[in-house]
Amino acid sequence: MEEVSKGYLIIIGGAEDKNGDSEILRQAKQMMDDSDWLTVLTTATEKPQEVGKDYAKVFERLGIKKINVLNINTRDDAENERNCEIIKKSRCLFMTGGDQLRITSILGGTRAGREIIELYKNGGIIMGTSAGASVMSSTMIVQGNDNEPARKCTLKMAPGLGLFDGAIIDQHFDQRGRFGRLLCGVCENPDVLGIGIDENTAIKLFPDNHFEIIGSNAVTIIDGKTIKSSNVSELKPDEILAITGVTVHVLPKGYGFDLNERKVLRLKNGD
Repeated sequence: MEEVSKGYLIIIGGAEDKNGDSEILRQAKQMMDDSDWLTVLTTATEKPQEVGKDYAKVFERLGIKKINVLNINTRDDAENERNCEIIKKSRCLFMTGGDQLRITSILGGTRAGREIIELYKNGGIIMGTSAGASVMSSTMIVQGNDNEPARKCTLKMAPGLGLFDGAIIDQHFDQRGRFGRLLCGVCENPDVLGIGIDENTAIKLFPDNHFEIIGSNAVTIIDGKTIKSSNVSELKPDEILAITGVTVHVLPKGYGFDLNERKVLRLKNGD
């Protein structure tokens, strides 16, 4: 994978700490100046006013001075010049949870969608939790079975925003038993990395194409390039997959991953 941006992605597995130390959300404050704007984008949720207000309070508590809540709920909203200017002037854009298809179906092909990509390419920070995490990849998981083994044709995927190429993101990972469905996605697309992010856990992707783990749980990485064989092309729908040789890493805070070399990084002092 090649470097495509000078910005940062903070991809959160959902249910992040909002009331305590808020280690993950605090990243925004640590990376921003007091003069920078943070925008909370509520497109994913059907309760934009409530969710936007809650996150604005959290970020205000963490010391961020300039906060916008941007409710883009229609494609007309996504073409609105004022809304697009709010994204453009932001240093950090935070995408809430909800439904990732709402994000892509409302923003895809619009001026607001392009402004988000430009913000990232121009050195901005894009944060997203739950649905706001899944949507960052080029191909995103839309639906799949929880707490089930990998089965053919049970995983539904769709194009994402394309901020993170070469990966499939899954969230609420261990808590909802999603290993099987992510394994299915990697088996069908062995060139991409499957990245499963637990709740109150995130990956911070740097411009040099490595990421570090933040938070209290773990990140599971499924690398399909080492797969020796699978029967995915031979099965009927709903039959259980057979896969050999797949590589799996489970990494807590203090570890990272080099996407170019596909290797685990041990960070000094967990920093």
